[in-house]
Amino acid sequence: MLKSRRAFIKSSALAAGALALPAFRLHVRPSFDIVLQGGTFLDGTGGPAWKGDIGIQGEVITGLGSISSEQAKRVVDISGFHVAPGFIDIHSHSDGNILAYSTADSRVRQGVTTELTGNCGSSAAPFVENEEGRRRKERYKEEGIELDWNSVSSYCSRLERDRLSINQALLIGQGTLRSNVVGNVDRELNQDELRAVLASVEAGMDEGAFGVSTGLEYIPGQFTKTDEIVELVRIVARYGGLYASHIRDEEAMLLEAVAEAIEIGRRTGARVEISHLKAAGRPYWKKQRAALDLIESAREGGVNVLADAYPYTAFSTSLTVFLPGWALEGGTSAMLKRLADKQQRTTIRREADRKVSESPGAYDLVAISRVSTAKNQSVVGKHLHAIAAEWKVEPVDALLRLIQEEEGAVGFVGHGISAENVDMVLSHPLVMVGSDGSSMSPVGRAGQSRPHPRSYGAFPRVLGHYCRERKLFDLPTAIKKMTSMPADQIGIRDRGRIARNLKADLVVFDAATIRDEATFDDPHRYPVGIHHVLVNGQFVVENGSHTGAKPGRALRRM
Repeated sequence: MLKSRRAFIKSSALAAGALALPAFRLHVRPSFDIVLQGGTFLDGTGGPAWKGDIGIQGEVITGLGSISSEQAKRVVDISGFHVAPGFIDIHSHSDGNILAYSTADSRVRQGVTTELTGNCGSSAAPFVENEEGRRRKERYKEEGIELDWNSVSSYCSRLERDRLSINQALLIGQGTLRSNVVGNVDRELNQDELRAVLASVEAGMDEGAFGVSTGLEYIPGQFTKTDEIVELVRIVARYGGLYASHIRDEEAMLLEAVAEAIEIGRRTGARVEISHLKAAGRPYWKKQRAALDLIESAREGGVNVLADAYPYTAFSTSLTVFLPGWALEGGTSAMLKRLADKQQRTTIRREADRKVSESPGAYDLVAISRVSTAKNQSVVGKHLHAIAAEWKVEPVDALLRLIQEEEGAVGFVGHGISAENVDMVLSHPLVMVGSDGSSMSPVGRAGQSRPHPRSYGAFPRVLGHYCRERKLFDLPTAIKKMTSMPADQIGIRDRGRIARNLKADLVVFDAATIRDEATFDDPHRYPVGIHHVLVNGQFVVENGSHTGAKPGRALRRM
C-alpha cells in the first residue's frame, strides 16, 4: 500500500511538471480582433470617465474592463488618451457629394463617424429629373458623380456600392419632395399633389429614412403652410422618426419660427430638432435667451424638442437667401428672367439690400465661399464690399451680378452671430453639437472653395476651445452632446455609447491638446489631438493619419 502511494505521488509530480513545460502550455484562442488598452473612457452618457480596456470583435464592442494582451489578435496601447463613442453629426450636408469625397477626410479626421444628411429641406433622395433636378444632376456631374438613383433605397445602395469611410443616415427633405411633385411654386398643394408627397414620405420611411426635414427659410419651404407640414410629420411620428427644421426665420421672427416648430411637434407627437439654433443679425441677438426659454417650456409641456448648434459666430448658405421668395419662385430660370427685367430687378435690389443690412449687417461681413464658374474664381474668399470696389459697382449690385453669373450657385459665409449667444446656446442642456458642414478634402472643387471651417473643425473646437479652455461644460457633458444625445434624437440604437454589443465606432483623443486648426481664412486644415478613429471596428484614422479604409455603412432606421 505504501509503495502504491509513493508511485501515485511520483506520477502526479511528473504530470504536474509536464504541464509546466512550455511545450505543453495550452494555447488560448484570442477573443478579440482588437483591444484598446489603458485608455480613459467616456461612455457618451455624461457619466464620469473610467479607466480600462475595450475589446472589439468584428464590428462590435464585445469586452470592457481589464483585458489581457493574450486575448487579442492586436493590442493598441492608448495610455494617456481618452476614448469616446464616434461623434454623430446630427446636422450635415454631405448629401451626394460624399460620393466625390468617399474618404470623408474633413469629418473622420475630427472624430465624426456618422452623419445625418438631408437637412434644411433638401435631400439627395428621392430624385426626380425635372428642371431643378437636371441642374442638380449637372452639378453632380461636374463633381464626377453620376446621379443614378431615384429613391431612398437606391441612394443607400449607391452609397454602399461606392464604399465610404463614414456612416451615412438620411432625412427626407420636404422641399425636395414638394419640388419633385409641383416644382417651386407659391401655392397650396391640391389633394392629389398632397397625396403624392405623403406617399413619398411613407415610401422613404419604409426604405430606412430617419425622418423629414424642412428648410422654411428657403424655396419651396417658404411656400409651405404649417398644416401641410403637419400632414407629413404625422407620418414620420407614426414611424417613430425625427422632424428637423431649419425654421422660417432666424432674425426678426425668430421666436415665432421656434414656436411653429414646437407646435408641429405638439400636433404630431414627433421628436423635433431645431437646426443650428441662432439669433442672426445684431438687432436680433437679444432674442436668443427667449428662444431657449420657448424650448425649455415646450419640453416641460411634453413636447420632445431639442436643438443643435455649431461653435462659430458665422453662418454659411447660398447668396440667393438675400432674395425675396417671389423672386425665386419657379426655379433658377424664372429667377434669372426676373433679374434681367429692369423693373423687377429694382425691387429685388431693394429687398436684397435690406436683408443684408439686417443680417449679417454689412456687406463686408459677407464673404464668398464658393462659385461654380472659372471666371469668378478670383472672388472666392473676398467679401462683397471688396468685390464691389474691384468691379466699381455698389455692393448690392455685386451680389446680384454674382447670382446671375453663377446661376444661383454661389455660397457665402456671413459673420452675424453674437459670441455670447454661442456660449449660451452651446452650454444649454437641450442643445447638441451639429456642424452644418459636409464631407470634403482639400482637393477638387472643394479645394478651390473657401468653406466655413466647421466642416473641418466643429467637434474639436467644442472640446478644445469651449470645454477645456473656456470651461463652458465638463468633458463628459461635451461628449454626450456629440454622441448619445444625437443618437437618441435621430433614432440610431446601436451607436453613440460605449457598451457591449454596440458598434465599435470610437474616437481616441488627447484631451489636453485637441483643438481645431481650421480658420475662416484657411479652412482646409485638419485638427490636432485626434489619434485614432474606428468606424465599424476598423481603423479609419490611425496615429493621426487616414488609413484609406472604407468600412462605413448606409444606416437605415430600424
